[in-house]
Amino acid sequence: MAVLETIPTQLPLQVSSSFLDTSTIIALAVFFALLCACIIIGHLLEEKRWANESITALLLGLCAGLVVLLLSKFQSSRLLLFDEDLFFLYLLPPIIFNAGFQVKKKQFFKNFTIILLFGVLGTVISFCLISLAVGAILSATDSVCTLQVLSQDETPFLYSVVFGEGVVNDATSIVLFNAVQSLDLSDIDAITALKLLGTFLYLFFTSTALGIVVGLMSAYIIKSLYFGRHSTDREVALMMLMAYLSYMLAELLNLSGILTIFFCGIVMSHYTWHNITQSSRITTKHAFATISFIAETFIFLYVGMDALDIDKWKSSNSGAGTSIAVSSTLFALVLIGRAAFVFPLANIRNCLQTSDSTKIDFPRQFIMWWAGLMRGAVTIALSYSKFAESKKVSTQDSALMITSTIIVVLFSTLVFGSITKPLIQAVMLRNAKPATSDATDIPSLEDIRLLFIENGDDQSEQERDEETSGVPKRSSLRLLMSHPTTTVHYFWRKFDDKFMRPVFGGRGFVPFVPGSPSGQAHETS
Repeated sequence: MAVLETIPTQLPLQVSSSFLDTSTIIALAVFFALLCACIIIGHLLEEKRWANESITALLLGLCAGLVVLLLSKFQSSRLLLFDEDLFFLYLLPPIIFNAGFQVKKKQFFKNFTIILLFGVLGTVISFCLISLAVGAILSATDSVCTLQVLSQDETPFLYSVVFGEGVVNDATSIVLFNAVQSLDLSDIDAITALKLLGTFLYLFFTSTALGIVVGLMSAYIIKSLYFGRHSTDREVALMMLMAYLSYMLAELLNLSGILTIFFCGIVMSHYTWHNITQSSRITTKHAFATISFIAETFIFLYVGMDALDIDKWKSSNSGAGTSIAVSSTLFALVLIGRAAFVFPLANIRNCLQTSDSTKIDFPRQFIMWWAGLMRGAVTIALSYSKFAESKKVSTQDSALMITSTIIVVLFSTLVFGSITKPLIQAVMLRNAKPATSDATDIPSLEDIRLLFIENGDDQSEQERDEETSGVPKRSSLRLLMSHPTTTVHYFWRKFDDKFMRPVFGGRGFVPFVPGSPSGQAHETS
């Protein structure tokens, strides 16, 4: 994401010590020192309810930017020159891939309908209310920062829903942003709206399909060729490269790289990860998480430092009152836009639920609204992409929109991020009720399987072929209507075990590695 201002455009044939410019070394040393400080401070503040790595990085970035600004006598606070294209190509992919790779798949897909409802339809509603171009920018919830203030143990339902919504929300915002870039805002009619919807659906489903295909390819290649026989480094490298390749292919085809690499991460964790050796499993799990953590921390460090970029504030040529007014207006639109879909969609879903324990009560709705107000790196990057080199907007107005967006990101992350944990304690955990995702009346997969057996729907294929009726039995349809998520999960597990895992591997597949316990057992058998 960083392009150093001092690096020359042409490299000399013979590298000398003069090539390493002093300002470049200083800039890199400062950022590495700040990254180390973030890790240390984050460790020391681990038990504090108001603190997380994003807030720590933002505050350190602000302090470092202020120090540089003072040392330069208010001439400049910029150590590095950033480009939003490099942000999307280098720093964002490992964050989104790790989100998909580490996600609790059972919990994620158990609440998938709610996630899609909020992440897609909710973003579209917010997008329309805030306005088209600006709406796509400010609709991007920061999923990583949001989840740092939610606990998977204390609030499992909120954790999975807000996490899933944040990732799908980021992808949806970028898809909408790209679609609107080619839209003539002066002439919008029903046909134009349908074209926009068609473009969005095409990008959404093709991006998802591309991620699944690349993930399955990696699983099949590693399962078939047994890279671990000779080198575990090769299988780890192949996983990383193919994950990054999926993102690059999506960008090359003008699709959503975020959706692609997110679902590639899900597929790799379900199939590919189980096909590699035990040592490689440990390596990949920690390597992906570490790279994602460093990238995320680096982004928030820059956001903090960039907030004090004196050149940007001078270019806006606006007073403090104007900047505060614009930022307040944008943030008010964010508040209204999120409330406009969280509460209505949650209550619509509640009306479709027959059991009170499966409904989303008001305290959970409030926390979902509150925790999703934080804006982060995607918002910053989209703002640069929209306004930095815009020919339709003047330089002063572009600088004003960028600085206002940065203020919204800083305020939402610092204020809402620090208050969310105490708020959960005050609003929810004092009157704790069974979590929506853990409701006792929702049947488990074993309960669904027993119900199918009792109704004769768990017969073998041969027995089914002997029956003349090819229509699903009424009991199956009843279960699908009453418990759609669990029933679909049941059928998916049967399909996965019978057709997918024999080809692509997955849980239960043990790679043969000579010299390993499994390899020695194979040789003696």
